[in-house]
Amino acid sequence: MDGGDATELRSWLAAVSALTAAVNAGRGLRDVLDLVAATARELLGLDFCGVLVPDPAERNLVIAGWSGLTEEYVARVNSDRPVRLEADASGGAPSSRAYRSGRPCAVADISLEPDFIWGGVAREQGYRSMLSVPLVTASGVIGTLNSYRSAVHEFGPEEIDRLQLLAEHAALAITSARVLDDLRDQRDLVMRSEKIHERLLRVAVRAGGVEGIAGALHDLLGAPVLVQGVRGEVLAQAGGPPDLPGDAGYGRRADGGGLVREQGPHVVADVVLEGEVAARVWVPGRAGELAPLDRRALEHASIVLSLELLRRRTALEVEQNLRGDLLADLLAGADPTSPSVRDRAGLLGHDLVRDHLTLVAQVTTGGGPAPAGAVQRALTEAVALASGVRPRPLVAVHRDVIVALWPVVATGPAAGRPAADALRRSVRSARGVDDATVAVADPAQRDLLNAYRTARGALTVAGHAGRSGSTITLDDLGVAGLLLQLGDPVRLRAYADRTLGALLRYDHDHGAALLRTLRTYLDSGVDRHLTARGLTLHPNTVSQRLRRIEALTGLDLRSSQAVVDARAALIVLDVAEGTDAAHDRV
Repeated sequence: MDGGDATELRSWLAAVSALTAAVNAGRGLRDVLDLVAATARELLGLDFCGVLVPDPAERNLVIAGWSGLTEEYVARVNSDRPVRLEADASGGAPSSRAYRSGRPCAVADISLEPDFIWGGVAREQGYRSMLSVPLVTASGVIGTLNSYRSAVHEFGPEEIDRLQLLAEHAALAITSARVLDDLRDQRDLVMRSEKIHERLLRVAVRAGGVEGIAGALHDLLGAPVLVQGVRGEVLAQAGGPPDLPGDAGYGRRADGGGLVREQGPHVVADVVLEGEVAARVWVPGRAGELAPLDRRALEHASIVLSLELLRRRTALEVEQNLRGDLLADLLAGADPTSPSVRDRAGLLGHDLVRDHLTLVAQVTTGGGPAPAGAVQRALTEAVALASGVRPRPLVAVHRDVIVALWPVVATGPAAGRPAADALRRSVRSARGVDDATVAVADPAQRDLLNAYRTARGALTVAGHAGRSGSTITLDDLGVAGLLLQLGDPVRLRAYADRTLGALLRYDHDHGAALLRTLRTYLDSGVDRHLTARGLTLHPNTVSQRLRRIEALTGLDLRSSQAVVDARAALIVLDVAEGTDAAHDRV
């Protein structure tokens, strides 16, 4: 090896060492790219040198590092004439061919290239020939290293080999610098993200509530923020109009739905509790335009809001348990006017001294009793309705029904049928509830227990009369409504037993349905054929059953008086059953 070769080898080794040292020193990607261009220019005696990488969409190559090129040239190429990446290596600019093929591409004289559309800026920059070498890593081509000469120049094999050798080291240095830059970005993002989370959490801890969290998020994003509840109500607003979002569309989150996404012209973030959307945060704009830190802020805000809503829900559950205990004590015979009960009620916002109607709501799903979860969701809706009424009704679940003690004089829905209709609408709106029946008992103060029993009995009577899924007052039940107010199931059942007792015992002992047949026969206007259709039986079978009924009861169903007696006995039996059930469920 002569002295010239040794000097050149030392220069190459020093250049490679400088690239490695720059990466190890933690210099940023832009510095490393410029260093690669400057190293290639110096080692190979080039007039200009540039490093080109794909844009984020991978449609063009842009100059990311350079040496000898002017800022104006780089800006013009990147903005007005970026190097378009063709679909394959068969055509396009030399840089595109080198990138697509993974092999060097040289142009000795750009003026002889018929499709070289960068001739104008090339003349302004002052180069006539160029060599583009791909930057290849194990994962593929990441860019090109371009050398430019101001004169026409044929790039020989040795020159190409040298630039390729440098490109190999440069590709490793660039990859390492990118990794370090990504790590720094991630670290900075995590640190700033933690600060955002701490700020939002501090607002919640200091009892800033949903309003404070929305205000903090507005400050962080510099955009209007709206927090909307499950019924579409505005929970908090900061910096924008109250009608910012469109349709809420609440419910259980769809798989893969994502915490932050676009909905119409807005960005929306779900606030999730126990797998269900409890609220939503709305911000104008598009999710793809959010900076990473803004997205993190929105995600953290939704998490902190879920904690705040959980705190609220827990407090409401405790308060509702206290209301349930108070109602249970009242229905167990506690005097609502006694100082202790009156004070308990006052702390919960209720005035029990005045007269109240007793509303009892039974919710159903699929034609049967609703499960406990649906009843609780229906209670939530009923409590929301009651919260807007003054004096506030006492609403709680007792056994398997929702009971509301509704003040006779109240703002909001008036007492009586309007209040019952409003209660029925509210509980029917709960998820998982198909329908509801609401019974109303007359105003009561001290005798809340009997008022509850009367309303509960009315539900049973309405069910037998096919009146489920409606609002029921005692007047709607006619004679049955009057009998319910007697509140004496023993005497009522004794009357019913004298007429229908044998029928009941026969049905019980033989698994028969004679009582149902009698009820259907009377409801069908004592028409055997209509009865047969109602029971899906042959008319002869109905005739046989009616003869059995007459034999057991001693009634002659051809007699109008016997029909009246049978109807009365059925009504009394329904009332007795309803009052029995009400007594059992107190």
